[in-house]
Amino acid sequence: MKTTYFAKKDEVEHNWYVVDAEGQVLGRLASKIASVLRGKHKPVYTPHTDTGDFVIVVNAEKIRLTGKKMSDKIYYHHSLYPGGLVQKTAGQLLAERPEEVIRRAVKGMLPKNSLGRAMLRKLKIYRGGVHPHDAQCPRPLMTK
Repeated sequence: MKTTYFAKKDEVEHNWYVVDAEGQVLGRLASKIASVLRGKHKPVYTPHTDTGDFVIVVNAEKIRLTGKKMSDKIYYHHSLYPGGLVQKTAGQLLAERPEEVIRRAVKGMLPKNSLGRAMLRKLKIYRGGVHPHDAQCPRPLMTK
């Protein structure tokens, strides 16, 4: 009798992919990245095991948002002090910290538990076209 295969943590091979975010729409890119981080593109995908790969995103400041999201979409942060609610529009956050815009979009598409946090640690986001992970020989990830 055959049994269902479940990937073990030691058996999974983690590959490295690089994505150029220039001109890409934020949500579509984030959903593709989240799928790769979870490992859903692999035949050995197991929901309770981290079977995903590492993803490097370059040119984060050149990401695109559709519609009026640059002015209407608001990101919130609280300093935990009374009256410490900080609000920034997507345009402001993209100008100051473009990595955070992509990180938050991908984080919302991952599981809300320790497994999701482990998957998010495999996401590396950089401004500009250079990254320090050449030694890992990342392959380009097709996103279009």
